[in-house]
Amino acid sequence: MSAISAEVFESDRRLLWGLCYRMTGNAADADDLVQETFVRAIEKPPRRTDEPVRPWLIRVAINLSRDCLRRRRRRGYVGPWLPSPIPTGDLEQPASYEPPAPSEDSPMARYDLLESVTFAFLLALEALTPSQRAILLLRDVLDYSTREAAEALGLTEANAKVLLHRARQKMQDYDKSRINRDAAEREATRKALEQFLYFLSTRNVEGLERLLAEEVISISDGGGEVYAALKPIYGREKVMRLILGLSEKIGPASAVAFRMLNGLPAIVSEQRHAPPGSATRFVLSCRTDAAGHITRLDAVVAPSKLTAV
Repeated sequence: MSAISAEVFESDRRLLWGLCYRMTGNAADADDLVQETFVRAIEKPPRRTDEPVRPWLIRVAINLSRDCLRRRRRRGYVGPWLPSPIPTGDLEQPASYEPPAPSEDSPMARYDLLESVTFAFLLALEALTPSQRAILLLRDVLDYSTREAAEALGLTEANAKVLLHRARQKMQDYDKSRINRDAAEREATRKALEQFLYFLSTRNVEGLERLLAEEVISISDGGGEVYAALKPIYGREKVMRLILGLSEKIGPASAVAFRMLNGLPAIVSEQRHAPPGSATRFVLSCRTDAAGHITRLDAVVAPSKLTAV
């Protein structure tokens, strides 16, 4: 254990957790991967004790994360997949699991720490292979050089450049529709969620109809653990039918709270008397258009996805 001091463990744990979360999109997996990384450091520490241990830890963590991501994709997933919600606190600060970025960070980094934990970014990463995802995070989020990223992944620089080029190509659609998560965006999101709750609680069908965009999409992630729609629901009419039907079946929430999750306001709802098989707790987030209409509703209802909330 001499290679890993208590100070190193605490400072690097937060960095590794953030990396593993971005690699897998799952808070519980990130917990396990960080623990496994430090177990390896204890049982089989790096040979060179005269060199910083952080690059070694990152190399182990990101390769464990690649394996975890491959296993998840081989197993398949029941219904639509959404990332685990995590608290991000004040939008002006780095994510709560992240150490502050050094002031001398290169301006070449394409995505900042907060943007890289948003639902939109994590969902865009799902189009990448595990190795493409790893190289993009190392190069364009953590601002590794191509050589450093190649060494971390056991690749040649030439192969790393090819992987990065392909990863960036797959991120082009995301890049074109990137959202500036400033105070105005936070306020618009919070206002839309407040209106949504109000209209739902008062059974104001006309209000809901005005609030939802015509082409709104509703996605629910139950992961096969609790009841949830197994496919995305498209269109205002179908989404309203789903929402009103669930409200009628489940009844009013026992407790509702607004939290800053993954960079934007979200609703954490608890239902103490939910029917058997239904979620007793879920997180609801949304996206809005320039007019304030809700264009997408994301509901994470799988209990295993809510460990960080």
